[in-house]
Amino acid sequence: MNFDTTIAAIATSPGIGAIATLRISGLNSFIICDQIFKHHRRELFSIKEDAMSHRAYFGNIIEGDEIVDEVLINVFRTPHSFTGEDTVEISCHGSSYIQQKILELLTQHGAEIAKPGEFTQRAFLNGKMDLGQAEAVADLIQSESNAQHKIAIQQLRGGFTSQLKSLRNELVNFSSLLELELDFSEEDVEFANRSQLVQLIKKVSMNISSLINSFKLGNAIKKGINTVIAGEPNVGKSTLLNALLNEERAIVSEIAGTTRDVIEETINIDGIIFRFIDTAGLRETSDVIEMIGVEKSFEKITNATVLLYVCDGSYCKELSDIENQLQIANSYDVPYLLIINKSDLMSENLKAEINAIKNCVLISAKNNEGLEELKEKLHLFITSDQETHSQFIVSSVRHFENLSKALRSLNNVLNGLQHNLSLDLISLELRNGIYAIGEITGEVSNDEILGNIFSKFCIGK
Repeated sequence: MNFDTTIAAIATSPGIGAIATLRISGLNSFIICDQIFKHHRRELFSIKEDAMSHRAYFGNIIEGDEIVDEVLINVFRTPHSFTGEDTVEISCHGSSYIQQKILELLTQHGAEIAKPGEFTQRAFLNGKMDLGQAEAVADLIQSESNAQHKIAIQQLRGGFTSQLKSLRNELVNFSSLLELELDFSEEDVEFANRSQLVQLIKKVSMNISSLINSFKLGNAIKKGINTVIAGEPNVGKSTLLNALLNEERAIVSEIAGTTRDVIEETINIDGIIFRFIDTAGLRETSDVIEMIGVEKSFEKITNATVLLYVCDGSYCKELSDIENQLQIANSYDVPYLLIINKSDLMSENLKAEINAIKNCVLISAKNNEGLEELKEKLHLFITSDQETHSQFIVSSVRHFENLSKALRSLNNVLNGLQHNLSLDLISLELRNGIYAIGEITGEVSNDEILGNIFSKFCIGK
């Protein structure tokens, strides 16, 4: 990246609004803005010479003698800005024409249009944040639920990357001692205490394992909890989806096998996005189209985070009938809730027995009964799982892959120490583990990784 350039972009979403914001950052930010900004009262006001950092100034954006818009500019002097460079943020009226006109004036006086994520990339390269925090900026912008927001904020504040940095530094210290031993291999000296190294590897591995185990939940929260509605035909799966959505999204009829394809919709339940997937009824069929739908159903169940296995309560006369349905739901080897629909047609005695079963929920989708309890159990299903993990949750595939690489290398180090393998091999595996951890925090990185990460950002951030 060429830090001699000054970049500019519209930071707010495209379209017309009350207010829009443009950002300009780099060596010549103040000089460029001085060419187009005129203070409301002070004729000889200069941003470069007179403006104080973290202050707002009211005035006009001008093109020659013509006023383009009345604006408010916020000035941030290096290094106390988001990017670590001289930065100006221009708040103007939200007309698309005004936004583009101001951006055009900035580029005419020497600014370059920023690439996606270039402001945040400069913040990372200038040491304002580590790479994990930089990625959290994008996650924060894209968050659509309270749970997604919490994970992004946690990571933006340093999250698990500060923990990883500390553990990595301890590994680096031991690695340095091992390298020193290799330099003095002919002297037969030992600088690194092997028992202490074993204890450190076990401690780091335990922390990394905890983070790896949190990924399934973190990734599900980030993308939405895959919640598959499955069961035999005509048990009320589509009726349940419609009731949860409060709209007629899926076709409902008394004809078995009406649903031939999967239907997906999202619902926010107490701050967590659930991605509900209605599937074709599970049964043997000679209908080719329905057969494809059933195959898709099994595929969706396999990849589900939560399975809602629906059965027809009107056919359940004894507790053993429910136990049979529980066995079927359990056979899919996916976390599940047994949804007993048409509970209004069941006996009160049987309903009382079912209420004592943890994984069962009684509903009448047609009458909108039991839906709130279902939502509460779904929410508890996820939040209770969250409490079993460490205080930090990993939601990035890149972080998960690097943590997995680091754990494999550290396990190899431990195995090498226990079997007195060559110090060269142990030292190499330790370096590999340190490198994998460093790729998460950005302490080691390459242009390809950085380019891939920041290309996914929006322009202006």
